[in-house]
Amino acid sequence: MAHSSSNDSDCTLREWLDAVLKTDKGIKLDFKSLEVVEPSMNVLEKVKEHLQRPVWLNADILMGPCGESPTVAAQSFIDITTSYFPDAVLSLGWTTGWHPEKTKEVGYSWEMVKEMEHLCKPLKQPITFPVRAALVFQSKPQLQWLLKQSDSYSLTIWSGKEDQYCLEDLLNLRENLSKAQVFYDIFEPHLSRFLVASGMQNSC
Repeated sequence: MAHSSSNDSDCTLREWLDAVLKTDKGIKLDFKSLEVVEPSMNVLEKVKEHLQRPVWLNADILMGPCGESPTVAAQSFIDITTSYFPDAVLSLGWTTGWHPEKTKEVGYSWEMVKEMEHLCKPLKQPITFPVRAALVFQSKPQLQWLLKQSDSYSLTIWSGKEDQYCLEDLLNLRENLSKAQVFYDIFEPHLSRFLVASGMQNSC
């Protein structure tokens, strides 16, 4: 999966798309501001006939554990992206913060997951929920419930570079969720260790 950069760049979106379309990678666009969503959809629409690959459209649309107020309005993001690309995967997340002293005390609350489900219930396309690795274990009942609401739902477990979390927590969660509904976007060396421990990759 090729990720668009969240930082300022001299490369325009069209230049980036042209480069990615020469590969076999999927496309993931991360949005930090609502103002750029529709202009980006217009650019993406111009290469629509060449998009024979997964397209993920990502934004943090709700406030999550230790998170700040979202900078992307939830319903506006959903309305714009689905009007242009009704078959794209929507990656809809929560803003989060990570504090070592609070890691085991906070997680995704029932209020948070039920608010997200309320927004997503009318949608027809696949939806993945990005959830922070350091926060998932203490949120297991809430995340299990969320995935059971639709076969089109999945989780994408991600981590920040400085996050600390227990590999056993991810393995435990993997055993208690449908493996087809969970993706991983975590940094090395945790990723390689997890793949080996979970049996998805040989240790040799």
